[in-house]
Amino acid sequence: MWIDTHCHLDAVEFDADRAAVLQRARAAGVSMLVLPAVAVPQFEAVRALARAHGLAYALGIHPLSVAAAGDDDLDRLAQALREHAADPRLVAVGEIGLDHFVPADEAARQRQRRFYLGQLALAREAGLPVILHVRRSADTLLHGLRRVEVAGGVAHAFNGSAVQARQFAERGFALGFGGAMTFERALQIRALAATLPETVPVLETDAPDIPPQWLYRTAAERAAGAVSRNEPAELPRIAAALAGLRGWSPARTAAVTAANACRVLPRLGALMAPVAPAAPAAA
Repeated sequence: MWIDTHCHLDAVEFDADRAAVLQRARAAGVSMLVLPAVAVPQFEAVRALARAHGLAYALGIHPLSVAAAGDDDLDRLAQALREHAADPRLVAVGEIGLDHFVPADEAARQRQRRFYLGQLALAREAGLPVILHVRRSADTLLHGLRRVEVAGGVAHAFNGSAVQARQFAERGFALGFGGAMTFERALQIRALAATLPETVPVLETDAPDIPPQWLYRTAAERAAGAVSRNEPAELPRIAAALAGLRGWSPARTAAVTAANACRVLPRLGALMAPVAPAAPAAA
């Protein structure tokens, strides 16, 4: 049983064949997807997909969506969290965070920080964990978590230092590992995946984004029309990279990462309770 803790199934890239994408995922053994929203207009789409297909979802405003967000979007998120507070499929506030990779002026950075801190406060009020976007922003995110404590969650697509990884783990976070881990030149990510305590890693695709090595296309190939769309069905093969780095069997990899996901996203654990296996004691 595999859990994809980060999949944008509502993305336009899946509009033509969303049902087939889900069918391939389930055929590959991916039994659960977490669908994080990235902006207020997507809230109902991720909720509807989760309800229709037995999945989980999160509501939040992505840092790269903040520039286009309305000044009242934090209020609209607060309203949505109150309205759906009893929905067992609402497992987190996300995708939220900070992006220091895409160039932005100081005013844009300040707006990102305001939305980030505001969403942490809403998550704390709702008693929900968060799904964090971490791109060259780990220290600033951690500073925010010290100001506004929340019930842990997932640091998505983590690519920070070992020290930063430990600090997130100490605050109740799992770290998401996906397609980037499959590249042999991704030395830092692979070292973290191999050496962090086994209570830390969870698996994700970020589909349709962050394609694994076998789906990667060069800029020239993309310019020539080649498509590189990631799918949740790729998760078991991504997991094989983690298994190889850790020296685990596929069964142990599935069990450990599922247990981690269910621990840091407790409502997900409740959804998975009838089928979630306990982590075995040895490889």
